[in-house]
Amino acid sequence: MNDEKKSGRGTKAKSTAPEFTPEEKAAMKERAKELKAEAARGKKEADLESEVLAKIAEMPKSDRTMAERIHALVKANAPELKPKLWYGMPAYAKDGKVVCYFTSADKFKARYASFGFDEAANLDEGSMWATSFALTKLTATDEKKLGELVKKAVS
Repeated sequence: MNDEKKSGRGTKAKSTAPEFTPEEKAAMKERAKELKAEAARGKKEADLESEVLAKIAEMPKSDRTMAERIHALVKANAPELKPKLWYGMPAYAKDGKVVCYFTSADKFKARYASFGFDEAANLDEGSMWATSFALTKLTATDEKKLGELVKKAVS
């Protein structure tokens, strides 16, 4: 793809538009579909959770195992969070705002999955705090730490 454009004076200027990977473009298209589906169905919670579980079931085994544990962990530690899809990923929201989410390593061809917190998470601590964690597997210690963070995020 040629990233140069003709400027008004006949010279070529480099485009400053961001270039998205095919995986990022697919995620944006998934998000648009999610928003349309939510609007059409009236955001029934049972439908949203079944969509999240279906998306988890599609993941490769290593990501699926972690996503299933994350799903159970979030439900146990913050039952007020509502599962939903967010850019094609399992996410958990409060008052319609995403608090935390899981990203499959396979989705973006990454070397690790991740569990992250969005702005609605109440994790502010000083002038810097972690908002995302790389995951290669989940140990009992990891689950305990993430469970505590999920509880704090909704406090």
